[in-house]
Amino acid sequence: MSAIIDDDGFRLNVGIIIASPEGRLFWGRRVGNRDAWQFPQGGMMPEETPEQTLYRELHEEVGLLPEHVSIVASTRGWLKYRLPRRFLRRKTEGKRCIGQRQKWFLLKLEAEESCIDLAASDSPEFVDWRWVSYWYPIRKVVPFKRGVYLRALKELHPALKDMRVPSAGGDRA
Repeated sequence: MSAIIDDDGFRLNVGIIIASPEGRLFWGRRVGNRDAWQFPQGGMMPEETPEQTLYRELHEEVGLLPEHVSIVASTRGWLKYRLPRRFLRRKTEGKRCIGQRQKWFLLKLEAEESCIDLAASDSPEFVDWRWVSYWYPIRKVVPFKRGVYLRALKELHPALKDMRVPSAGGDRA
């Protein structure tokens, strides 16, 4: 089964921001590239809601179950970015994927961080992870995703108050 590609060529996807109780964010290093760090994300399958995709991807990529997190907020709409030309490839049913259209979720980790298991899936997406300050990912993610990361983090930032944590705003990881 393939992820959904809309009529404009954007793959429907969810972005996942996991916050520690102190307001630091999960930042994962992708398999195969020592410099490719990002938030967990994944494509929606036919008949899935964004929330179902969120929980499936959360388990596949970081080993967390629904009871390990609480949803603090989500973006009101979908945010999108285009892929650089070198990443474009043919998709099934003759549709070409030109980018991602994402619904973003801010989650609070309710379990011990030892519940994070990057090897929970048969094909892990991350090989390492760390906690970083809230705005750190904007400067560190690959350039073509920066605009979406900035829009998602700006929109979700006020929800940190609901977590009763300080807004982590330093420059360090």
